[in-house]
Amino acid sequence: MSWVHTSKIQVAKSTKLATSCNLEGAEYLDPFYLIPPGVCNLLNSSTIYANNEVSLSEVDIYGFDYDYTLALYSNALDAMIYTTARDFLIEHFKNSLSTLSSWHKPPSNFVFPYIHGLLMKIDAFHYIQLGTVYRGLNAVPDEEVLKLYEGTHHVPLNQVSGFYGKGPNVKQFMDVFSLPEMTLLAVANDYFISNDIEYEPVHLYRDVSEAIGMVHIKGYMYKWIMEDLEKYILRGEETYAVLHRLVSHGKKLFLITNSPFSFVDKGMRYMVGKDWRDFFDVVIVQADKPHFFNDAKPFRRLDSQGDLQWDKINNLEKGQVYKQGNLFDFLRLTGWRGSKVLYFGDHLYSDLADLMLRHGWRTGAIVPELELETKVVNTEQYAQSLTWLQALTGLLERMQMYRDPGSREVLQEWLKEREELRARTKNLFNPQFGSIFRTCHNPTYFSRRLCRFSDLYMASISCLLNYDLSYTFYPRRTPLQHEAPLWMDQLCTGCMKTPFLEEMAHIR
Repeated sequence: MSWVHTSKIQVAKSTKLATSCNLEGAEYLDPFYLIPPGVCNLLNSSTIYANNEVSLSEVDIYGFDYDYTLALYSNALDAMIYTTARDFLIEHFKNSLSTLSSWHKPPSNFVFPYIHGLLMKIDAFHYIQLGTVYRGLNAVPDEEVLKLYEGTHHVPLNQVSGFYGKGPNVKQFMDVFSLPEMTLLAVANDYFISNDIEYEPVHLYRDVSEAIGMVHIKGYMYKWIMEDLEKYILRGEETYAVLHRLVSHGKKLFLITNSPFSFVDKGMRYMVGKDWRDFFDVVIVQADKPHFFNDAKPFRRLDSQGDLQWDKINNLEKGQVYKQGNLFDFLRLTGWRGSKVLYFGDHLYSDLADLMLRHGWRTGAIVPELELETKVVNTEQYAQSLTWLQALTGLLERMQMYRDPGSREVLQEWLKEREELRARTKNLFNPQFGSIFRTCHNPTYFSRRLCRFSDLYMASISCLLNYDLSYTFYPRRTPLQHEAPLWMDQLCTGCMKTPFLEEMAHIR
């Protein structure tokens, strides 16, 4: 039996229930009218999604971040970062944290109000999604959340807002690099709670952040990857294919990364080959983003051995490698401005926000979680649950004005079933937090920033292989609340067969 047929049966049962309770107007509950057209279950995880109209024919220059953009890393790296940072934390506390648990991967893109020591998910309107609030490894009851936030589940703007994702009391975790820090925060909180140790959540947050930072400052991450490229770097052949295709079509390429040259060079040699720099017109390492976009540090040139030179930089030359610098000099020396530039990165704040809002570049966000979320959306269970959830919401909206006892009883049953469906749909993505893109019906805070700071978003840069370089991305015209929905507005771009899908499949 198809899920559409099942949903119509569910509506029919609800209609029968309403009629048996003498719910006035029940004769108008036509199952064929209430069931939405259906949820598309043919989404392609290699699709590029558009928040804004972008024509690739107008893009002449492509820029890239390195980590989690050109180079994708395996889960083994997260585990190593977590374990090493945990050991730093244990050493700092003189072994009082020696029983902290091992690595387990959480979902990314959440917020941590460090004054309360909670990990939670909030929506685009700053409302906490109840049922997704954790202290340590344990869920916090809704009643306690409401008490902490003075009878509401709203996080005030002045706490969460900050151009680079950090308010005075809240830290936003917005990228894959955040996973080890989130996990360490959770297990360290849990340790103190389980052992009945009094602690200040703000101190713990700062110590965990410092421990994670030490892994990067001391170069451990770079060392692990360079010693075992095959273990940590994924799908390097796809990176080569993207760069080769862009250059063969006459596009200019540049790289701006915070990572050091020796690390980038070894990774790019592994993925692209020893002549990888021939693909790029400009290479900038240790750029110190996001400060690169606003500071005035001059560029410094590195010689062939990676040593810093003292000469003044008057041109950014192909074949050379530069360190630090700033965006204003970059724009002045290259002349690359506006919508002819498309830059890809994985961090909405550190990579994309300044470029879109202050400089008018086109931006592409790399969101690896799209692959998993697309698989969930394509399941029959999700399609059936979401379709019935929407139909049930329609029933509630139409019949809520009836006040007689029988009607109220039916409405309460529907409300209960709606909450159960919401929980079931959330759990399909992740039992603790659900989808990174939605809190029930609202977009998440992450989704809001994704739409604000990126013209396009995709699971990896290899998704570019699916599209002709003259392709125009059109965002779906989603009706506003006061607009009548048109069937054509609901067409799903994600399931369309894209021009170069065979090329992508050949590489995979």
